[in-house]
Amino acid sequence: MTTSLPHQASPPDEPPRPPESRGRRIRRRALTLLIIVLLIGVPAGYLVISANQSRDSGRDKEEKYSATGLTEGWPSRVQRRLYRVPIPGYSREVAYYETNNWKTSRLYAQFLTSNDGLDTFLKNIGSSREALKKDDIAVSARDRRIVGWEFTGSGPWWGLTHEREDPAPTQDIVVNWSDPEHPMVYVVSRTTP
Repeated sequence: MTTSLPHQASPPDEPPRPPESRGRRIRRRALTLLIIVLLIGVPAGYLVISANQSRDSGRDKEEKYSATGLTEGWPSRVQRRLYRVPIPGYSREVAYYETNNWKTSRLYAQFLTSNDGLDTFLKNIGSSREALKKDDIAVSARDRRIVGWEFTGSGPWWGLTHEREDPAPTQDIVVNWSDPEHPMVYVVSRTTP
């Protein structure tokens, strides 16, 4: 004789659940949807904002470096060290411009200093005032065009090219002594990567 066991809907120690109401089901689904949005949407939104900020920063840099002409202010310490352009600390009318390509990188800098400041600058790059030659415009016409330098005003004008072996940069320097106490110094320092 075969006996069948009665079918039980739930374990004997657990009372049967009442059917879920429609309102409760909607709230549970809404909570699930909110959790999904928070877990996926917030990080995705952060990535979009980050990407836009990064792109804007790149555009700012591109505009800064694609513009021709000098930027008023001091080159960064890293730039001054890399290109070996030790501008004396008390200089005025400081401006610079940097160009980079696959072959050569250049830092263009100008500053107004004292005669002692010029001597210090020349000593720090490994040269001296004796190396300057009268009426020697050491900066090429190409480099003058890039930053808008015109060495045609009152002088006297002195210049030198301080060549070094790679990877050290080579500097082309022009000095305007129209004010005998405060020479204006123009430097193009170029290096190959």
